[in-house]
Amino acid sequence: MRHDHHGRTHRLELSDQTLREWECTVLASDPEDGIVLDRSAFYPGGGGQPPDQGVLLWGGVQTRIVGVRQRDDLWLIPEPDDPLPPPGTAVQGAIDDERRSKLMRTHSGLHVLCGVMFHDFGVPVTGGNMEPGEARLDFDFPEVPPGFKDTLTERLNEEVLADRAIQVKVLPREEAYQLGPIIKTATDLLPPDLEVVRLIDIDGLDLQADGGTHVASTRQIGRIEVKKVENKGRGFRRVRIRLPE
Repeated sequence: MRHDHHGRTHRLELSDQTLREWECTVLASDPEDGIVLDRSAFYPGGGGQPPDQGVLLWGGVQTRIVGVRQRDDLWLIPEPDDPLPPPGTAVQGAIDDERRSKLMRTHSGLHVLCGVMFHDFGVPVTGGNMEPGEARLDFDFPEVPPGFKDTLTERLNEEVLADRAIQVKVLPREEAYQLGPIIKTATDLLPPDLEVVRLIDIDGLDLQADGGTHVASTRQIGRIEVKKVENKGRGFRRVRIRLPE
């Protein structure tokens, strides 16, 4: 299977993270399973980033999309009371721009956090999650230095103001691993049968395998606040961040 497809669906968001509206055709439609499109920019969720929401416009009506099921195909989950476009229907897809854009800023902010923690403290990530504007990463970090929260906040925003470019690269697996440590988690979670790897490269700060959506530079993230640093025991530290409006 091509890296930019999931089942029968061409995943447009992997190559164009700015895309918000597009034309497509319904391949399957089922009240229980949902809707399969031939082309979709709905991010299906993964790596802690939740799936996109939005609408499909067709025949003078709209079908609201509230989530995605990842099976052999990508099944868009419609609002239960909305009409379903039949297979073969030409529709226009549209992403909830405010939600997606905030998730892109948040996800890129997590990569800045990961990069700073890896470079400054040499600690790997053990878990994470995000919602629009708020997120957390967990680290294997036994000793937290004095004043860590304030120091980390300052470092994160130094990297934001540095306006580092954030680029997407797709490389054969062996070539990707030759670039250096592209896995910043404690465990390598890349499937063994994955032939090509999608990388997110924050110039000079962070390079890692990632399938999510991101802004084009660190300055576009906006200010990052470290809300809390939690001690979860046995060297387990949780760092919570937020992006103020």
